[in-house]
Amino acid sequence: MKKRNSLIQLLFLSMLLFACKKNNGSDPPPTPAEGSREQLTLDSLYLYAQQIYLWYDAIPAVDVFKPRQYATGSDVFYNYQRELYAITQFKINPLTGEPYEYSGFPNHPKYSFITEESLTGGRKGTIDLNDKGDDFGLGLSAAGDADVRINIVHPASPAANAGLTRGMKVLTVNGTTVNASSGSFIMAALDRATVTLTVEKSIGVPSTVTLTKADYTSSAVLKDTVLNAGGQKVGYIAYSRFSSLPVTQAAIDNAFSRFTTAGVTSLIVDLRYNGGGFTESAEYMINQIAPASLNGKVMYVEYFNNLLQNGQAPILKQQLYRDAQGNPVMWNDHWATYADLDFSVATNTFKFSDKGGLNTVKQVVFIVSGSTASASELVINSLKPHMPVKLVGANTYGKPVGFFGISIDKYTVYLSNFYMQNANGDGDYFHGMQVDIPAEDDIRHDFGDPGETCVMASLNYIKGHPSGLRTGPVEPVVHMGPASFNGMIESRLKLR
Repeated sequence: MKKRNSLIQLLFLSMLLFACKKNNGSDPPPTPAEGSREQLTLDSLYLYAQQIYLWYDAIPAVDVFKPRQYATGSDVFYNYQRELYAITQFKINPLTGEPYEYSGFPNHPKYSFITEESLTGGRKGTIDLNDKGDDFGLGLSAAGDADVRINIVHPASPAANAGLTRGMKVLTVNGTTVNASSGSFIMAALDRATVTLTVEKSIGVPSTVTLTKADYTSSAVLKDTVLNAGGQKVGYIAYSRFSSLPVTQAAIDNAFSRFTTAGVTSLIVDLRYNGGGFTESAEYMINQIAPASLNGKVMYVEYFNNLLQNGQAPILKQQLYRDAQGNPVMWNDHWATYADLDFSVATNTFKFSDKGGLNTVKQVVFIVSGSTASASELVINSLKPHMPVKLVGANTYGKPVGFFGISIDKYTVYLSNFYMQNANGDGDYFHGMQVDIPAEDDIRHDFGDPGETCVMASLNYIKGHPSGLRTGPVEPVVHMGPASFNGMIESRLKLR
């Protein structure tokens, strides 16, 4: 622990000169460079935010903010979360009068977060971004006062191996009858090592299944198939997260290869549970969808704050840069750090580069929900200026920002680092993208089922019905299961 403290003190000491210059000698001296491990970590989190946070300009001076005021209570991780939340609530969105990172949940920013997981270990949701799971591999939901249903089953998971699929009715959990008000009980049951479910694999025929948590390697592609809409061939893909590209590329390639062979002219991309992931993988899917005629045109742009763009974030010298294999990189006679990266607009402008052989798609319908965020929204927003795009379902989460991870002590911090816009300069969907055709998440049917409400509305739109033949209010769905990853990680930062 003494070695850890020394490293944190060295980091803080290296920043004192920058802090003093920023104060121009008129402000009180910065926080002292001595203290407990917790105090120094709080100091470091504040100092990083001062330089690399997207909205750093709204953060008060150190003597006003007082990072060490959050060193209260025995749960230090909670204290770090509280400080991070405070940092993210200063910048106000003039269109709403609320902070850009206001989530409605105490001590939980809408975008930024801190985790005890490593930079290279993959951010953990139900399954991590390396497609590794260690759970049952399913989630449950209830719509209104309706019965409880399985809403998702991850490929190769214990639930999948037991023959469970989305849409099956769940009658009991661990012998207790469940309904729409059983959320807390179900969440607790799914947190144990084993769970016993009574489900209807066939309508009216109960079947009891006992699941045991296990390690497994899954796929982000939940379902892909070719559907028919009034004589048109429609490719359908349900994609659950943007896993790292080396892990997920083959699954994406296989799906779009089938679409190419079938000669589909429309696509339905189901992102209703996709909370994001790696921008590189999102870009790869965009290039699978987009025609070759878009090659070389602007897809999207990442805008970092002006300090990063101008190389004025010296704190990043404390973050060692590694290549795609996780190895340090020698750069200009020294080991490269994040301070050597190029955060300019020119370098972070991304252009179309056709992947695969699919060039027959005329329109894309995205199935979305309040869980659709970040990299998923990036796919939608990037295609909007270039081809017909429609949204079916419920309004998206609203996350046009992304981040790269930084290490502080034993933690990884993801501060909102950049804002994204498409080729038309559009990106202000902080409160979500509005759907064109409202439709409920129909948990009675599996993904890709033409009878599922969102898929049906999408097919009807493709047939030529602008409303998707949808009428009436959309009934909200209550999810009862582990949360999926929410975020957008940039892993392709380039050296200057």
